[in-house]
Amino acid sequence: MDAQEQKMLEMMQEMLASQAESLRLLTEQIAEKDRINKALEQRVAELSAQVAWLQRQMFGRKSEKMPLMDPNQMSLFDEPIAPEVVQAQEVATEQIEKETPEERKQKRQNRKMMEGLSVIERIVLKPEGVDETYKKIGEEVTRVVKYIPAQLGIIEYVREKYAKPKGTGTDIRIAPMPLFPINKGIADATLLAETILNKYEYHLPLYRQVQQYHHLGFKVNESTIASWIKPTAELLRPLYDELVAEIFKSHYIQCDETTTPVVDKEKHKTNKEYLWMIRAVKERLRCFHYDDGSRAGAVIETLAKQHHYMGYLQCDGFAGYETAFRNNNNVQLVNCMAHIRRHFEQALDENRQSAEFALGEIQKLYQIECNCTESNMSDAERKQKRDELARPIMEHLKAWMETEGVKFSERSLIGKAVTYAYTRWDNMMRYLEDGSLMIDNNLAENAIRPITLGRKNYLFCGNHEAAGWMSVICSLIGTCKEHNVNPRMYLND
Repeated sequence: MDAQEQKMLEMMQEMLASQAESLRLLTEQIAEKDRINKALEQRVAELSAQVAWLQRQMFGRKSEKMPLMDPNQMSLFDEPIAPEVVQAQEVATEQIEKETPEERKQKRQNRKMMEGLSVIERIVLKPEGVDETYKKIGEEVTRVVKYIPAQLGIIEYVREKYAKPKGTGTDIRIAPMPLFPINKGIADATLLAETILNKYEYHLPLYRQVQQYHHLGFKVNESTIASWIKPTAELLRPLYDELVAEIFKSHYIQCDETTTPVVDKEKHKTNKEYLWMIRAVKERLRCFHYDDGSRAGAVIETLAKQHHYMGYLQCDGFAGYETAFRNNNNVQLVNCMAHIRRHFEQALDENRQSAEFALGEIQKLYQIECNCTESNMSDAERKQKRDELARPIMEHLKAWMETEGVKFSERSLIGKAVTYAYTRWDNMMRYLEDGSLMIDNNLAENAIRPITLGRKNYLFCGNHEAAGWMSVICSLIGTCKEHNVNPRMYLND
């Protein structure tokens, strides 16, 4: 090979090497663009799901209820699940009694609105032209409700003085002052009860109450009414302390927490602080607890240790509960199916097929609970029915999450729903252990609603101490409602 051929060969090798490098760079660029495209597609899917959720919140149906699922719906499984698990789930599903909306409507009765009212006046109307030749054969009664405005009045306590006649001594006697809720205060117990009831039960700010009192002839100012709250709460605190102790004697409590705005006077702003709610389910007792606005799991942990609590504690998926009781074998956490369900419901617009499957299985669990309640089953009977019908469905759902759930992106709504559910499933399964346990924590959330309504009206608590007073008063009012006791009569007493 001469020099010229050698040179041509080297040039061709250099050209091939250059083309190979160009091809490598081009391949890397294509791979990088594919990666970017996949990331963008995933981001678009996430944003589309968020937009769909926001549109639903703004313009759509707020209810989380689902229609009854078709029992003939085909399975979504691409990979087989243990046949015995699937078979057990199918057998349990067939045994669940289904009730149609028409049947439920027939059972619904009209509310008896006037049961708690007494007849204050009876007006007898006689027809015209009736004389002694007519004989009364009956009557027709029509009832209407009359409104009697509130009334404020003065009670005078007259303490008579007595003295011995002149020359027999200087002994002067006067009747002692009766005990009043507030020393030298102008408010009777009934007025104090009405004030705190208006504020914490009917969510009426103090300045509006002042307006009402002015219309009734009582020219009180807002600062005077505000000064009644603290001593009233202090009078009620011993009852509150007993209530808290009774709650932690139960073997089954539910917990939740909510925000309450509290003024920070040093920083001249309102902080979002946290208020805890604890309720004994079977005993129907409820209390609120405020610990300088902290949401740390140490708050509920300290309360449980202080009262030597042993039993089940049902809560949402807040990590603080896991942290608090991870090393406490006396407290068994039970999670909430309503919170698990909510995550799947929010994923409907993103992955309807998978979300509807999970929601359909959860719907069967709630149908079992509904049937048990309507049949007035005892706790032991309910546990037996859950073992027979609910356990196969729970195990079936767990198997589905282990096989299908791993295929979803962790950043997608359906992926987040599966992750939330699966990481809490062992705690959720505990509701099968005891027939007295509930499938969800909804009663606790309902107990917190008055606080939510209150902060929309009176806006904030003046300081940490005021938030503590609110806890005392709302605890007693809430427990009255749990037992259908008139809170006005209770507070007056």
